[in-house]
Amino acid sequence: MQQTRSKWAELYLILVFIFLYLPIFYLVWYSFNAGDTMNSFTGFSLRHFSELFSDTRLVIILLNTFLLAFLSALIATVIGTFGALFIYYLRKRRHRNTLLSLNNILIVSPDVTIGASFLILFITLGSIFSGFSLGFWTVLLAHVSFSIPIVVLMILPKLQEMNDSMITASYDLGANNRQILKDIILPYLSPGIIAGYFMAFTYSLDDFAVTFFVTGNGFTTLSVEIYSRARRGVSLEINALSTLVFLFALVLVVGYYYISKDNQPRSKKKKRGLLR
Repeated sequence: MQQTRSKWAELYLILVFIFLYLPIFYLVWYSFNAGDTMNSFTGFSLRHFSELFSDTRLVIILLNTFLLAFLSALIATVIGTFGALFIYYLRKRRHRNTLLSLNNILIVSPDVTIGASFLILFITLGSIFSGFSLGFWTVLLAHVSFSIPIVVLMILPKLQEMNDSMITASYDLGANNRQILKDIILPYLSPGIIAGYFMAFTYSLDDFAVTFFVTGNGFTTLSVEIYSRARRGVSLEINALSTLVFLFALVLVVGYYYISKDNQPRSKKKKRGLLR
């Protein structure tokens, strides 16, 4: 009976993964099509990848999108890490729950609402400051803002798992706040920090709704550009671009796995060394 349930569970998981990944592999497969449509596969070719790299505008947009994701994830990770520490170490439970609720509201709020709110804010700032306009910096501020709550939620569970007796013992041994933060807290939180960074990076790379509201005429991102091109008809050049982004996402996942795997033994060694 148990084996039968296990087989059905495995079959169910296989069907779920097929359902999730089949459209992606379909898109990737036709990026190597020698033809111009996805109606039929006429032969293997790298022509669409060559056209992609010869499209200077699209390459610049791709680089700008990755630069934006890198900066927004980095800033959001720094702010979110210290924000999570601040929330966790609040003495009054009521204040802590209030901040957590405010943080969660930003996560569950519709992207359209967040984007429209930022647009109104930036238009108001533009009416006050003559040099302020929509562009790279407005998109960066918006991405940092919606990424911070994600980072906080990634780090808080690690804080709750942490044994506070290590910090008490460190104080007893004469360690100061900076040493405890650098040698105990941050190494212990590093898996959550890394996960928060990758999640923030992915959300920024993938975001369309918020970016669509706050981007200007001189700057755009990959998602907005693909949307504008798709309205004129999807070319296999977009398939080639999506294939490269998908491969990059796989590299990120593998990199995160090995970084988090190597980092856990190091953090344990650091804690043991300080306590000794």
